[in-house]
Amino acid sequence: MTFNLWFNLFAIATTTAVFTWYATGRQPFAAAGQFLRDLRTSRIVRLHFLAMLVLLVLNKMEQKLEQEMNVPVDFTPLIYSVEGDFVYWVQRLFEHPVLTYVLTYFYVVVLIAMIVSSLLVYSQTRHLKAFLTLTYALMLNYLVAIPFYLFFPVVEVWAYHPKVAFLIPQVYPGFETEYRPMSGLDNCFPSLHTSLSVTLALVASRCGYVRFARLLGLCAGVIIFSIFYLGIHWLSDMTAGLLLALFAAGAAERLAHAAMAEPKTQMYVEKQ
Repeated sequence: MTFNLWFNLFAIATTTAVFTWYATGRQPFAAAGQFLRDLRTSRIVRLHFLAMLVLLVLNKMEQKLEQEMNVPVDFTPLIYSVEGDFVYWVQRLFEHPVLTYVLTYFYVVVLIAMIVSSLLVYSQTRHLKAFLTLTYALMLNYLVAIPFYLFFPVVEVWAYHPKVAFLIPQVYPGFETEYRPMSGLDNCFPSLHTSLSVTLALVASRCGYVRFARLLGLCAGVIIFSIFYLGIHWLSDMTAGLLLALFAAGAAERLAHAAMAEPKTQMYVEKQ
């Protein structure tokens, strides 16, 4: 079975449901219902969720702005001069059709499922601070990454290295038309797949969701391996992504702590 838009949506929904059930031990549809009720009844939840969506739209607009700016600099040769053939050797040592399918699934499906299930889990368990920490952390990831994408362009490994293949189209032929519009070819540094997946695991751990954090941490590890195996990211991208995740998770926790101290937030908590 090859990946396509409808398969991806089904896989994301199914994986999200499994992750939510694993983290809460409860029926995932109940978690989705609780989240929708929170969006309808809680101004705090609604505003933070909308702010996060606005940043996702800005990330999309960044690609159009980048085309208009036409920055005449490419930092890929610099990255390659430091790293050499690291990604090529990862592909040469591990490439296998089954592994290509599994890692494409993690790259395309699992990261989105991690984000959505995190929103559902924190809503279902009525943990407002965890929800705020998550939204702040996701926003910080994009706020930091977007300037790099505009002014420090680095193209994906397969597009620069003659011996590195782009493996995703082998199992997802429509990737360039269905998924590529969400991520530019030179939006490599830092790796958001790295930073977002690690951020999600760190937020779960910092907020006391040990079982969920272990699952997310395992998924983050597989996703990090996938960015090399699939021929997408450089080692430098991953390193920058890890640093971004550490910063975003730590700063988000402090922001959430400050937000929880606000009188309006306290009033919301007391109503729960």
